[in-house]
Amino acid sequence: MYYEVLGDPSPTAETVVLSAGLGGSGSFWQPQLAALAAERRVILYDHNGTGRSGGTLAPGYRMADMAAELAALLQRLEVQRCHLVGHALGGIIGLQLALDYPGLLHSLVVVNGWPVLDSQTRRCFNVRRDMLLNSGVEAYVRAQPLFLYPADWLSQHEALLEQEQAHQVAHFQGMENLLHRLEALMAADLRARLPALEAPVLALCARDDLLVPYPCSAALAAALPQGHYQEMAYGGHAMSVTDPETFTSLLLAWLKRHPMEPV
Repeated sequence: MYYEVLGDPSPTAETVVLSAGLGGSGSFWQPQLAALAAERRVILYDHNGTGRSGGTLAPGYRMADMAAELAALLQRLEVQRCHLVGHALGGIIGLQLALDYPGLLHSLVVVNGWPVLDSQTRRCFNVRRDMLLNSGVEAYVRAQPLFLYPADWLSQHEALLEQEQAHQVAHFQGMENLLHRLEALMAADLRARLPALEAPVLALCARDDLLVPYPCSAALAAALPQGHYQEMAYGGHAMSVTDPETFTSLLLAWLKRHPMEPV
C-alpha cells in the first residue's frame, strides 16, 4: 500500500496513524498534517485498492482484511504502538484493528463512526450505490459532496468542488473495488466485541452530519469501556475539511491527554 511518513521519522517517536473513509485516500487529512507532524511521527496511507495503492479487491473482502493490511504496514514500519485517527470507514478499521491486534493502539479517535450501521446511513449508502450502478462514476462523484458537506459550505466553495470532482473522477478507485469496500463496511457489526476493547476511544462527530447521525457516535462511546463522546456543532460528515481549526484543536487536545511514553 502507498504510505507517507511525516514529522519525526524515528520508530521510537509518538506515532499517529491517519485512516481515511470510503474514498480511501490519505490526502483527506491534508488540513491536519502540519499540526500533527510538528511534534509527532504521522503515517498516512491509501487504503488497498484506492488512490496510489491500486490493486483489485476480491469478492468477500471484509473489515478484518482492511485491519490486517494496516497491521502489516505498521509492522513493516516497526510501529509497536500508536494512536489511530479514522474517519467513518477508517474509524471502523481502527476499531477492528484494536480488537484483532490488542495492544497495538494506544488510543483511537473514531470520526463520525458507529457500532452498527444506522438506517439513515444505510439509506444514503444505498442511494450512492444505485447512482454508481445506474448513472456511472461521474454522477456518483458529482453527488458525493451532498453527503459530506453542509449546504452553506457547498455554496461557498463551488470552484474547489469542481476541482475536487475532476480529480476524483480521474483517480476513481474502480467500481468493483468501491462496491466490495462498501459491502464490507455496511456488513460490519462490532457490537458484541466492543466491551473487550481496552484502549481509550474518542467518538467525535458533527451534529449536522447528514450521512451518519450524531447519536451513532454517542452509542459507540457508550458501548466501550473507555469510550468518550464529543460533538462539533457544525461541519457535516467531513468536518475535518469544513472546520479544520475546531477539528484539529479537539484532536490535539485528545492526543495531549493521552501521551505515549517513548518505546
